[in-house]
Amino acid sequence: MMGRLLDWLRPAPAPVAEPEPVPVQVPVPAVSPRDCGFTDAVLDGWFLGATGELLKGFAIGADDTLLDVGCGEGAATLFAVRQGAAVIFTDSEQDKVRELARQVDAMTQSPALGLVSNSLPLPLADGCASKVVCMEVLEHVDTPEQFMAELVRMGRPGAQYLLSVPAPVGEHLQQGIAPAAYFQAPNHVQIFSHERFAALVEDAGLIIEHRQATGFFWVMGMIFFWASERAAGRDMAGAVRDRIQAPYPPLMEGWARTWHDLLMQPDGLAIKQVLDQFMPKSQVIIARKPMAGDVTPGSAG
Repeated sequence: MMGRLLDWLRPAPAPVAEPEPVPVQVPVPAVSPRDCGFTDAVLDGWFLGATGELLKGFAIGADDTLLDVGCGEGAATLFAVRQGAAVIFTDSEQDKVRELARQVDAMTQSPALGLVSNSLPLPLADGCASKVVCMEVLEHVDTPEQFMAELVRMGRPGAQYLLSVPAPVGEHLQQGIAPAAYFQAPNHVQIFSHERFAALVEDAGLIIEHRQATGFFWVMGMIFFWASERAAGRDMAGAVRDRIQAPYPPLMEGWARTWHDLLMQPDGLAIKQVLDQFMPKSQVIIARKPMAGDVTPGSAG
Protein backbone atom coordinates (compact mmCIF):
# COMPACT_ATOMS: atom_id res chain seq x y z
CA MET A 1 0.00 0.00 0.00
CA MET A 2 2.78 2.44 0.93
CA GLY A 3 4.57 1.63 -2.31
CA ARG A 4 1.48 2.43 -4.34
CA LEU A 5 1.08 5.73 -2.44
CA LEU A 6 4.66 6.70 -3.18
CA ASP A 7 4.04 5.93 -6.83
CA TRP A 8 1.11 8.36 -6.81
CA LEU A 9 3.21 11.07 -5.12
CA ARG A 10 6.09 10.78 -7.54
CA PRO A 11 5.97 13.43 -10.26
CA ALA A 12 4.73 12.14 -13.56
CA PRO A 13 7.48 11.50 -16.03
CA ALA A 14 8.15 14.41 -18.32
CA PRO A 15 6.50 13.87 -21.67
CA VAL A 16 8.86 12.99 -24.44
CA ALA A 17 9.19 16.05 -26.64
CA GLU A 18 8.05 15.52 -30.21
CA PRO A 19 10.67 16.59 -32.73
CA GLU A 20 10.00 19.98 -34.27
CA PRO A 21 8.67 19.58 -37.79
CA VAL A 22 11.25 20.49 -40.38
CA PRO A 23 9.80 23.02 -42.81
CA VAL A 24 9.70 21.67 -46.33
CA GLN A 25 11.44 23.96 -48.78
CA VAL A 26 9.33 23.96 -51.90
CA PRO A 27 11.55 25.01 -54.78
CA VAL A 28 10.36 28.08 -56.66
CA PRO A 29 10.40 27.38 -60.37
CA ALA A 30 13.10 29.32 -62.14
CA VAL A 31 11.63 31.83 -64.58
CA SER A 32 14.26 34.22 -65.90
CA PRO A 33 13.19 37.67 -67.11
CA ARG A 34 14.71 36.84 -70.50
CA ASP A 35 12.66 33.64 -70.89
CA CYS A 36 9.52 35.30 -69.60
CA GLY A 37 10.07 38.22 -71.96
CA PHE A 38 10.44 35.82 -74.87
CA THR A 39 7.17 34.07 -73.98
CA ASP A 40 5.50 37.46 -73.72
CA ALA A 41 6.83 38.42 -77.17
CA VAL A 42 5.58 35.21 -78.79
CA LEU A 43 2.11 35.93 -77.41
CA ASP A 44 2.32 39.28 -79.23
CA GLY A 45 3.07 37.56 -82.54
CA TRP A 46 6.88 37.69 -82.55
CA PHE A 47 9.26 34.90 -83.66
CA LEU A 48 6.68 32.74 -85.41
CA GLY A 49 9.04 30.12 -86.79
CA ALA A 50 6.26 27.94 -88.23
CA THR A 51 5.18 30.71 -90.61
CA GLY A 52 8.55 32.44 -90.98
CA GLU A 53 7.20 35.69 -89.49
CA LEU A 54 9.54 37.74 -87.34
CA LEU A 55 6.36 39.57 -86.34
CA LYS A 56 2.95 38.56 -87.61
CA GLY A 57 2.66 40.27 -90.99
CA PHE A 58 6.43 40.47 -91.51
CA ALA A 59 7.40 37.18 -93.14
CA ILE A 60 10.99 36.39 -94.15
CA GLY A 61 11.85 33.76 -96.74
CA ALA A 62 14.85 32.25 -98.48
CA ASP A 63 14.57 34.77 -101.33
CA ASP A 64 14.91 37.75 -98.99
CA THR A 65 17.88 39.85 -98.00
CA LEU A 66 17.35 41.22 -94.51
CA LEU A 67 19.09 44.38 -93.33
CA ASP A 68 19.18 44.61 -89.52
CA VAL A 69 20.26 48.13 -88.50
CA GLY A 70 21.32 48.38 -84.87
CA CYS A 71 21.33 44.60 -84.61
CA GLY A 72 22.39 44.37 -80.95
CA GLU A 73 22.52 40.70 -79.94
CA GLY A 74 21.00 39.78 -83.31
CA ALA A 75 17.59 38.25 -82.57
CA ALA A 76 16.17 39.47 -85.90
CA THR A 77 19.26 38.48 -87.88
CA LEU A 78 19.38 34.97 -86.42
CA PHE A 79 15.66 34.48 -87.07
CA ALA A 80 16.19 35.47 -90.72
CA VAL A 81 19.14 33.09 -91.02
CA ARG A 82 16.93 30.25 -89.79
CA GLN A 83 14.51 31.08 -92.61
CA GLY A 84 17.32 30.79 -95.15
CA ALA A 85 17.57 34.52 -95.95
CA ALA A 86 20.74 36.42 -96.75
CA VAL A 87 21.55 38.93 -94.00
CA ILE A 88 23.30 42.26 -93.53
CA PHE A 89 23.65 43.41 -89.95
CA THR A 90 25.11 46.58 -88.49
CA ASP A 91 25.79 48.03 -85.07
CA SER A 92 27.97 50.77 -83.65
CA GLU A 93 29.50 48.31 -81.13
CA GLN A 94 32.24 46.17 -82.65
CA ASP A 95 31.97 43.36 -80.08
CA LYS A 96 28.30 42.80 -80.92
CA VAL A 97 28.96 42.65 -84.66
CA ARG A 98 31.88 40.26 -84.17
CA GLU A 99 29.90 37.89 -81.92
CA LEU A 100 26.87 37.92 -84.21
CA ALA A 101 29.08 37.24 -87.24
CA ARG A 102 30.49 34.21 -85.44
CA GLN A 103 27.00 32.83 -84.80
CA VAL A 104 25.82 33.51 -88.34
CA ASP A 105 28.88 31.81 -89.85
CA ALA A 106 28.16 28.72 -87.75
CA MET A 107 24.55 28.56 -88.94
CA THR A 108 24.49 29.25 -92.66
CA GLN A 109 26.26 29.24 -95.98
CA SER A 110 23.96 31.99 -97.29
CA PRO A 111 25.46 35.44 -97.96
CA ALA A 112 26.06 37.43 -94.78
CA LEU A 113 27.77 40.74 -94.05
CA GLY A 114 28.41 42.40 -90.68
CA LEU A 115 29.32 46.08 -90.48
CA VAL A 116 30.42 48.30 -87.61
CA SER A 117 28.76 51.62 -88.37
CA ASN A 118 26.66 54.41 -86.87
CA SER A 119 24.48 54.11 -90.01
CA LEU A 120 24.89 57.69 -91.25
CA PRO A 121 25.55 56.82 -93.96
CA LEU A 122 25.81 53.06 -94.37
CA PRO A 123 28.30 51.90 -97.03
CA LEU A 124 25.64 49.89 -98.87
CA ALA A 125 24.08 50.14 -102.29
CA ASP A 126 20.62 51.57 -102.90
CA GLY A 127 17.92 48.91 -102.80
CA CYS A 128 20.14 46.24 -101.24
CA ALA A 129 17.43 44.76 -98.98
CA SER A 130 13.93 43.37 -99.34
CA LYS A 131 13.36 43.42 -95.56
CA VAL A 132 14.65 46.19 -93.28
CA VAL A 133 14.59 45.94 -89.49
CA CYS A 134 15.41 48.83 -87.17
CA MET A 135 14.22 48.20 -83.63
CA GLU A 136 14.86 50.39 -80.58
CA VAL A 137 17.42 52.51 -82.45
CA LEU A 138 15.76 55.76 -83.56
CA GLU A 139 15.46 57.01 -79.98
CA HIS A 140 19.29 57.12 -79.86
CA VAL A 141 19.61 59.26 -83.00
CA ASP A 142 20.08 63.05 -83.07
CA THR A 143 18.62 63.35 -86.58
CA PRO A 144 15.93 60.66 -86.96
CA GLU A 145 14.62 62.13 -90.25
CA GLN A 146 18.04 61.76 -91.85
CA PHE A 147 18.35 58.27 -90.41
CA MET A 148 14.96 57.24 -91.83
CA ALA A 149 15.94 58.55 -95.26
CA GLU A 150 18.99 56.28 -95.17
CA LEU A 151 16.83 53.29 -94.23
CA VAL A 152 14.45 54.02 -97.09
CA ARG A 153 17.34 54.35 -99.55
CA MET A 154 18.49 50.81 -98.83
CA GLY A 155 15.11 49.14 -99.29
CA ARG A 156 14.18 48.05 -102.78
CA PRO A 157 10.72 48.99 -104.14
CA GLY A 158 8.15 46.91 -102.29
CA ALA A 159 10.52 46.25 -99.36
CA GLN A 160 8.95 45.78 -95.94
CA TYR A 161 10.16 47.64 -92.85
CA LEU A 162 9.87 46.57 -89.22
CA LEU A 163 10.45 49.58 -86.98
CA SER A 164 10.07 50.12 -83.24
CA VAL A 165 10.78 52.83 -80.68
CA PRO A 166 9.96 53.11 -76.97
CA ALA A 167 6.39 54.20 -76.25
CA PRO A 168 6.15 57.63 -74.60
CA VAL A 169 4.16 56.56 -71.52
CA GLY A 170 6.87 54.14 -70.43
CA GLU A 171 9.64 56.64 -71.17
CA HIS A 172 7.97 59.41 -69.16
CA LEU A 173 7.46 57.01 -66.24
CA GLN A 174 11.12 56.04 -66.24
CA GLN A 175 12.27 59.66 -66.33
CA GLY A 176 11.55 59.81 -62.61
CA ILE A 177 13.21 56.47 -61.83
CA ALA A 178 16.08 55.80 -64.24
CA PRO A 179 19.40 57.64 -63.86
CA ALA A 180 19.79 60.86 -65.81
CA ALA A 181 22.33 59.20 -68.11
CA TYR A 182 19.57 56.99 -69.50
CA PHE A 183 18.18 60.04 -71.28
CA GLN A 184 21.50 61.42 -72.48
CA ALA A 185 23.65 60.53 -75.49
CA PRO A 186 24.39 57.83 -76.50
CA ASN A 187 21.23 56.53 -74.84
CA HIS A 188 17.68 57.85 -75.28
CA VAL A 189 17.75 61.36 -76.75
CA GLN A 190 14.33 61.19 -78.47
CA ILE A 191 10.84 60.42 -77.16
CA PHE A 192 8.35 59.70 -79.93
CA SER A 193 4.67 60.30 -79.48
CA HIS A 194 2.30 57.98 -81.35
CA GLU A 195 1.71 60.73 -83.91
CA ARG A 196 5.35 61.73 -84.31
CA PHE A 197 6.46 58.15 -84.95
CA ALA A 198 3.82 57.67 -87.65
CA ALA A 199 4.72 60.99 -89.27
CA LEU A 200 8.42 60.09 -89.27
CA VAL A 201 7.68 56.88 -91.18
CA GLU A 202 5.19 58.37 -93.63
CA ASP A 203 7.20 61.54 -94.31
CA ALA A 204 10.11 59.28 -95.30
CA GLY A 205 7.88 57.88 -98.04
CA LEU A 206 6.74 54.59 -96.53
CA ILE A 207 3.21 53.22 -96.33
CA ILE A 208 2.18 52.00 -92.86
CA GLU A 209 0.63 48.52 -92.94
CA HIS A 210 0.32 47.66 -89.24
CA ARG A 211 0.81 49.21 -85.80
CA GLN A 212 0.86 47.64 -82.35
CA ALA A 213 1.89 48.31 -78.78
CA THR A 214 3.78 45.76 -76.75
CA GLY A 215 5.87 45.15 -73.65
CA PHE A 216 4.16 46.14 -70.38
CA PHE A 217 6.24 43.34 -68.86
CA TRP A 218 9.47 45.16 -69.72
CA VAL A 219 8.29 48.58 -68.50
CA MET A 220 7.78 47.11 -65.04
CA GLY A 221 10.94 45.02 -65.38
CA MET A 222 13.02 48.13 -66.01
CA ILE A 223 11.49 49.88 -63.00
CA PHE A 224 12.41 46.93 -60.78
CA PHE A 225 15.88 46.89 -62.33
CA TRP A 226 16.54 50.56 -61.56
CA ALA A 227 15.14 50.16 -58.04
CA SER A 228 17.46 47.21 -57.41
CA GLU A 229 20.51 49.05 -58.73
CA ARG A 230 19.76 52.08 -56.57
CA ALA A 231 19.15 49.97 -53.45
CA ALA A 232 22.45 48.13 -53.98
CA GLY A 233 24.33 51.40 -54.42
CA ARG A 234 25.71 50.27 -57.75
CA ASP A 235 27.12 52.62 -60.34
CA MET A 236 24.03 53.76 -62.22
CA ALA A 237 26.07 55.04 -65.16
CA GLY A 238 27.53 51.57 -65.54
CA ALA A 239 24.05 50.06 -65.39
CA VAL A 240 22.98 52.29 -68.29
CA ARG A 241 26.07 51.39 -70.28
CA ASP A 242 25.77 47.65 -69.73
CA ARG A 243 21.95 47.59 -69.90
CA ILE A 244 20.30 44.60 -68.24
CA GLN A 245 22.61 41.61 -68.08
CA ALA A 246 22.21 38.29 -66.30
CA PRO A 247 22.31 37.53 -63.44
CA TYR A 248 19.16 39.55 -62.96
CA PRO A 249 18.36 41.23 -59.64
CA PRO A 250 16.07 39.15 -57.38
CA LEU A 251 13.37 41.80 -57.71
CA MET A 252 13.31 41.32 -61.49
CA GLU A 253 13.26 37.54 -61.13
CA GLY A 254 10.33 37.80 -58.72
CA TRP A 255 8.50 40.01 -61.21
CA ALA A 256 9.15 37.47 -63.97
CA ARG A 257 7.61 34.69 -61.83
CA THR A 258 4.58 36.87 -61.10
CA TRP A 259 4.08 37.74 -64.77
CA HIS A 260 4.52 34.10 -65.78
CA ASP A 261 1.89 33.06 -63.23
CA LEU A 262 -0.49 35.72 -64.55
CA LEU A 263 -0.09 34.53 -68.12
CA MET A 264 -0.98 31.00 -67.00
CA GLN A 265 -4.39 32.18 -65.69
CA PRO A 266 -7.49 31.61 -67.85
CA ASP A 267 -7.78 35.35 -68.55
CA GLY A 268 -4.03 36.00 -68.45
CA LEU A 269 -3.65 36.82 -72.14
CA ALA A 270 -6.61 39.21 -72.10
CA ILE A 271 -5.19 41.01 -69.03
CA LYS A 272 -1.78 41.23 -70.71
CA GLN A 273 -3.29 42.79 -73.82
CA VAL A 274 -5.09 45.46 -71.75
CA LEU A 275 -1.86 46.30 -69.88
CA ASP A 276 0.15 46.40 -73.12
CA GLN A 277 -2.22 49.05 -74.43
CA PHE A 278 -2.22 50.94 -71.14
CA MET A 279 1.56 51.12 -70.65
CA PRO A 280 3.58 49.58 -73.51
CA LYS A 281 7.35 49.41 -73.61
CA SER A 282 7.47 49.76 -77.40
CA GLN A 283 5.40 50.97 -80.32
CA VAL A 284 5.88 48.97 -83.50
CA ILE A 285 5.22 49.79 -87.15
CA ILE A 286 5.31 47.50 -90.17
CA ALA A 287 5.59 49.61 -93.30
CA ARG A 288 6.28 49.14 -97.01
CA LYS A 289 8.29 51.06 -99.57
CA PRO A 290 5.99 51.95 -102.47
CA MET A 291 6.29 50.43 -105.89
CA ALA A 292 5.39 52.19 -109.12
CA GLY A 293 1.68 53.03 -109.09
CA ASP A 294 1.26 52.91 -105.28
CA VAL A 295 -0.49 55.80 -103.57
CA THR A 296 1.68 57.15 -100.76
CA PRO A 297 0.36 59.09 -97.74
CA GLY A 298 -0.50 62.63 -98.76
CA SER A 299 -0.11 61.96 -102.48
CA ALA A 300 -3.82 61.50 -103.22
CA GLY A 301 -5.56 64.74 -104.23
